[in-house]
Amino acid sequence: MPTDLRPRLHREVTSFVRRSARMRDSQRRAYEAQVGGIVLDVPQGALRTSVADDAAVLDLPATFGRTAPVVVEIGCGPGDSLVPMARARPEIDVLAFEVFEPAAAALVARAVREDVSNVRVAPVDAVAGLERLVPAGGLAEVWTFFPDPWPKLKHHKRRLIDPAFADLVASRLRPGGLWRLATDWAEYADQMRAVVGGHPAFVAEPEERGDRPVTRFERRGLAEDRAIADLVYRRVA
Repeated sequence: MPTDLRPRLHREVTSFVRRSARMRDSQRRAYEAQVGGIVLDVPQGALRTSVADDAAVLDLPATFGRTAPVVVEIGCGPGDSLVPMARARPEIDVLAFEVFEPAAAALVARAVREDVSNVRVAPVDAVAGLERLVPAGGLAEVWTFFPDPWPKLKHHKRRLIDPAFADLVASRLRPGGLWRLATDWAEYADQMRAVVGGHPAFVAEPEERGDRPVTRFERRGLAEDRAIADLVYRRVA
């Protein structure tokens, strides 16, 4: 297996930590077999999770082989929610951003095993992916389920949901599109309500989980007696 010899660069503040777990050889072979198919071959920048400055914006109908409403899920993990929701809604296409390679590999394996064909995976930072790969106004929905809460005050700057990210999501959703969020941290839910609910491009919809299945993160939160907040916001013109 080739070794990545690119220099280590200073990383900007991100909402995730790049974990070091590696895929098993069999898992890697199965994952790499899907590159160019389920797994998008995204031009990388200097860091493995970054997107090259000159990466082309995705032609979404060409990416999925059809014209259909496109949903982005951010930090999908092994697909606990994504695969069942994509299978239950065959009329949509789902683009998943996931930087943790073993989780992305598990998602790909599950999609193949369950013959879910309306999913594509981009193994890059979701912020860079939305900025450089997704066309403006190209999305019907964005799903952000259980982003890292970064509970310590000194780490709040790492939280994904902030005004700049709300601006980015607003620019990528079409009018009438939905942003669905979930968290099991009450204080983070309040931040989401303040940031997204206070953004001029969004109006709050009734808070509901919809068809989102229970994920491992949700089960962990429930086991620790944390309430689950499911938030929904609609993009206005």
